[in-house]
Amino acid sequence: MARPRLRYVCQACGAVQPRWLGQCPDCGAWNSLRPETRPRPHARRAADAPPAFRSLAEAVALPGRLATGLGEFDRTLGGGLVPGSAVLLGGDPGIGKSTLLLQVAARLARQGRRVAYVSGEESVAQVQLRARRLGLADAPVELAAATAVREVLAALAERPALDLLVVDSIQTMHVDTQEGAPGTVGQVRESAFALIGHAKTSGAALVLVGHVTKDGQLAGPRVLEHMVDVVLSFEGERTHAFRILRAAKNRFGATDEIGVFAMGPQGLEEVGNPSALFLARHERPVPGAVVFPALEGTRPLLVEIEALTVPVPTGATPRRAVVGWDAGRLSMLLAVLEARAGVGFGAHEVYLGVAGGLRVGEPAADLAVAAALLSARSDVPLPAGAVAFGEVALSGEVRRVPHADLRLKEAARLGFTLAFTPPEIADTTGLRIEAMATLADLVRRIGRSRGR
Repeated sequence: MARPRLRYVCQACGAVQPRWLGQCPDCGAWNSLRPETRPRPHARRAADAPPAFRSLAEAVALPGRLATGLGEFDRTLGGGLVPGSAVLLGGDPGIGKSTLLLQVAARLARQGRRVAYVSGEESVAQVQLRARRLGLADAPVELAAATAVREVLAALAERPALDLLVVDSIQTMHVDTQEGAPGTVGQVRESAFALIGHAKTSGAALVLVGHVTKDGQLAGPRVLEHMVDVVLSFEGERTHAFRILRAAKNRFGATDEIGVFAMGPQGLEEVGNPSALFLARHERPVPGAVVFPALEGTRPLLVEIEALTVPVPTGATPRRAVVGWDAGRLSMLLAVLEARAGVGFGAHEVYLGVAGGLRVGEPAADLAVAAALLSARSDVPLPAGAVAFGEVALSGEVRRVPHADLRLKEAARLGFTLAFTPPEIADTTGLRIEAMATLADLVRRIGRSRGR
């Protein structure tokens, strides 16, 4: 009998090697290669029909949506779940993925939709107990505890068609035709392929829960993210009550929308005014604290950027600690402040953070960060009711950023009266605009505040 042909698959990145290696040459992970039986090549069948081509200009109907009633969830997806679509939801352990999906399933079931929740990590009784704690015990959601994909699909074939199928999680599922334990690259790939195929043929929306690695990446093969239609990331710090649902990929909507939730006694609650959640309240202006009107998708959010500078003894190496912003961009901004505005931080430790644990990634925060650093170093607070936004170039110039009108409207709505902005920003909200053409203008403006 011929020996089965083996190949070695990296469990970290999915790369295939012809022989075992201690380190994966693609991703650098150690001891991650596991043997798998090499699949036999499939001969082309004579009955295979050639593909039918259609015109790009041909009229096509827009996909329908299943609105769950959970506004922040629907907003992130672009209006709700699309029938027949596959959604992959990832997040850190304990962040609330199962809680969120149980609430979504219960809301749809209460609308009269047929919903099934398959758990490979918990028993049916455990899911029922969580539903009872969340006040969802009366929702007609069909529950099952299973890990064999074949058995799950066989059970679904005997029941009426579903509107939503939740599988928690894809790393616990396995197929009989694939060797390896659940969670290996081959099992994850084949299990997802079978479940997605069922969703496409039955018209049920499929939501898969995915584990994440230590560095926050979705565990399993990268092809899993290509197979699904939507990739959602559920983010947040356990020390904070808020959670952010972010779309990293969306074939049916925008990828820059977010949903904001707060963890409460009854599970995840929608946050209608996220700016109030991320803003700290001070009795008087504080040095180093600057409000930045961020933009997440089409939603403006006001967040507070906080900076602290501490002189260090001569000869000591100053620290740079950043939370919620890019450390490389902070280094660049410190260099521009020294080279273009004459303000050096070489003899100071610099600590920068975004209040509330939110992560800000857009360049529009440059001017607010620079203002926070200068305010902290000079121990001079910015005027009360002020916000700041603008991108800083390596030349020290302050450049315009998109959607300045939305940022100013949100600031005016929450009672702010002054905005430090790039030049040529028109305002129709009644805010007082102070244009900063360069960082040197910002240094002089904060210096005037000190003299008052």
